[in-house]
Amino acid sequence: MGIIRQQLRLSNIAMPQIEEIDALALVDSGALELCIPQAIADRLKLTRLQDREVILASGEAKKVPYVGGVRIEVFGRETTVAANVMGDEVLLGAIPMEAMDLLIHPASRQLVPNPAHPNIPASLAKGVRPARMWGDATVRLDEAAR
Repeated sequence: MGIIRQQLRLSNIAMPQIEEIDALALVDSGALELCIPQAIADRLKLTRLQDREVILASGEAKKVPYVGGVRIEVFGRETTVAANVMGDEVLLGAIPMEAMDLLIHPASRQLVPNPAHPNIPASLAKGVRPARMWGDATVRLDEAAR
């Protein structure tokens, strides 16, 4: 698909008096969470919640700080997440993209608001459960368990 980068704004939700940071993020739908460099975590004075072990694309496990209260804003949409502190650039993963209802447009190689919801982000409050075929009837898994 190629490399996709997107300008976004980061801030500390708990300390709005701290100046927001405009950052160019690498958009990676194969990553799950937001990752930020230590310098950004320090500038935003983010609270360290715990240490986490993350698995890198190489398969290597690495222990990193996990900070909370990062507000992300892009295209007038926002979400608040925790972030792994690692690397030298901002990485925007699938979970915050989904929270803001953003999609990767493969032809233009751009991050875009979901065209099905152009004015306001949408999300599923309840996921759809998979169905299984039993004989000729399709039975929902929760019904089959009864």
